[in-house]
Amino acid sequence: MLRLAHFVISPFASSVRTRLSLQLEIAALRHQLSVYQYEQRRPRITRADRLLWSIVARLWWDWRRALYFVQPRTVTLWRKQRFRDYWRCLSRIDLGGRLRIAPELRQLIRRMWQANPTWGSPKIVAELAKLGIDVANSTVEKYRPKRVGPPSPTWRTFLDQHVRELVSIDFFIVPTATFRVLLVFLVLAHDRRRIVHFNVTEHPSAQWTAQQFVEAFPFGSALRYLIRGGDGIYGERVTWRIERLGIDEVVTAPASPWQNAYVKRAIGTLRSSYLDYYHPWRTHQSLDRDAPDGRPVRAAKPCNVVEFPAVDGLHHVYIPKAA
Repeated sequence: MLRLAHFVISPFASSVRTRLSLQLEIAALRHQLSVYQYEQRRPRITRADRLLWSIVARLWWDWRRALYFVQPRTVTLWRKQRFRDYWRCLSRIDLGGRLRIAPELRQLIRRMWQANPTWGSPKIVAELAKLGIDVANSTVEKYRPKRVGPPSPTWRTFLDQHVRELVSIDFFIVPTATFRVLLVFLVLAHDRRRIVHFNVTEHPSAQWTAQQFVEAFPFGSALRYLIRGGDGIYGERVTWRIERLGIDEVVTAPASPWQNAYVKRAIGTLRSSYLDYYHPWRTHQSLDRDAPDGRPVRAAKPCNVVEFPAVDGLHHVYIPKAA
């Protein structure tokens, strides 16, 4: 800083000095510079020196003629560095922004993601809104748990490559008002999630099940692959009928319902218990994130929110914990 002050004061001091003294001073300075150049010593350049010559290069067009201790290119680099430092410092200034959410809310969002793998961020935002918690979609996506790896890359690849050639089948039970138990047979095509065929029976058999394939795929309309579980109802007669239709069976692994997820989700939607969840709890974007029957906002802190499974665990209900 002393050099900078000397540079600013020297023009005023030189205005009252004689021409001879200025000539002598210039000669002495040039002699010292020549000695410095002869000895090849590098001067100790400070931050104030860089600032000084950055300003001089900005204000004086002929600054290169008076420069000795560094190359002009070095001064140009100093100017660029000063420009970068200025904007870097300006960008680091804290101008406020969105506040960080509480750890309890982050944990609640992660719980919702893990318990409801079929939900998207708008559904979780709507559920939180019903608890009096207002968050953005980007916040929910930010705290989505990272998946270590796909559950089965080989199976996922198979589904993606043959989606237009896949059909799934399954049974599900429907109790009636008269305490009868009916079994519904469902055939679902993967390409558009279309229900190709369904039928209801009270006493399923292998012969009845084999006949359903004939009705589901008449006149050579069968697809290439059929995904089914390992239930005992699919006996030799059913297998023979599937082969005669030119369909390749793909049997899912035991206790792996996710391998037949499309038809499982369709069954979960068709169950009567789904209606008990759908009308009072299921939120819709078209209804301003409200349920068909209307759900009042029940404010709660993230640490006081409890969840209950609905529709056999396919969905969950979130309410404040009782006091």
